Amino acid sequence: MRREYRFRDGKKLVLGERTLVMGILNVTPDSFSDGGVWNTPEKALSHAMQMAAEGADIIDIGAESSRPGFVPMSAQEEMERLRPFLETILPAIPVPVSVDTFKAETAAMAAELGVHILNDIWGLQYEKEPGRMAKVAAAYDLPIVVMHNQAGTAYEKDIVETMKDFFRESLRVARAAGMVEEKIILDPGIGFGKTAEDNLGVLRRLAELLDWDGKRWPILLGASRKSFIGAALGLPVEERMEATGAACVLGVASGADIVRVHDVKPIARMCRMADAILQKS
Repeated sequence: MRREYRFRDGKKLVLGERTLVMGILNVTPDSFSDGGVWNTPEKALSHAMQMAAEGADIIDIGAESSRPGFVPMSAQEEMERLRPFLETILPAIPVPVSVDTFKAETAAMAAELGVHILNDIWGLQYEKEPGRMAKVAAAYDLPIVVMHNQAGTAYEKDIVETMKDFFRESLRVARAAGMVEEKIILDPGIGFGKTAEDNLGVLRRLAELLDWDGKRWPILLGASRKSFIGAALGLPVEERMEATGAACVLGVASGADIVRVHDVKPIARMCRMADAILQKS
């Protein structure tokens, strides 16, 4: 599976040739991992440029924490926080930029400013805005990461089959909005609506999410520093880089196309080595 996305500012992104690395840039004051560290546009730009130099193919900017127990902010607050960072970073960064938001109004503002990819933790199914995110993605013809999520961690049937059903609904919403399916990237939602054991199980079965309903779907894996690592190894968040790398390499071996990480330099090298072993170009 090869997909090429070309953007209006001349940047492009190719899926399917090698593993891509998405560098996480939290401009939140309260992220579980690095909240408040990159809290000015200048600091954020410096870190984004560093990640690009270290091997990030995409920079993912988030202005609202999605840590467990977070309280959503209004779209207006999110836009006010995000705008100066996008206005500073987008003209300067050499790689495509995604924005991590589940609010359609924020996504539309980011698209107007020139963001390249949308990243929705509610997979086009945020209950307060039914269908709106898909309409934004369609209107601006942007690729979008559609993440599996749910309230609570209870599953009445097999978890992977439940995830496929969720994605089928996301695809239905996307089609109804006029989206092109080739612009959709699936994310299993590690750390969202799942227990620590669920997350390990989904990682073991990641390959099952690649080919179903007669299509091969691109997969983004976001396991970086997450709490299932702490549960498995008893490590605090600042000591989870190696375990994140292990999850990413196994994800690459299972077919993941993109890994979303905080520690770009070491994990980009791990992914390049995995690609070499697997004979990805």
